Amino acid sequence: MKQVIIYTDGACSGNPGPGGWGAILMYKDKKLEISGYEEHTTNNRMELIAPIQALMRLKEPCEVSVYSDSAYLVNAFQKRWLESWQRNGWRKSDKKPVENQDLWQRLLEFDRTHSIRWIKVRGHADNPLNNRCDELATGEIKQHRMNL
Repeated sequence: MKQVIIYTDGACSGNPGPGGWGAILMYKDKKLEISGYEEHTTNNRMELIAPIQALMRLKEPCEVSVYSDSAYLVNAFQKRWLESWQRNGWRKSDKKPVENQDLWQRLLEFDRTHSIRWIKVRGHADNPLNNRCDELATGEIKQHRMNL
């Protein structure tokens, strides 16, 4: 299986508000930067959309390491929150519905297709790839503000 490294980040100006996401995909010596914008969204949605958009670019099952500064994203997989949510009919421990269920279901589809390791990195620190994803995400918001 091909081994792919993905870095992702999401950003939102106001929560909810205009949002952006950024991702970097790396395979061998190839590197692809992607980003996007949504007019009205939340930070958590952008954090989930970034890996979805990156994983959509993979054309075959791969071994993937996804690096994110989002505890929301990484903990859902590492701490098995998703398993509990599904078992409880997409309800959290407080019995409230899980937010962003549509995006979690997409991520679960990718998790079944690929062998994915979800890795938490410290945000806005000394990780140049995470910082670049943040630049891509916030850059999308800035770019769309200038075009208004």
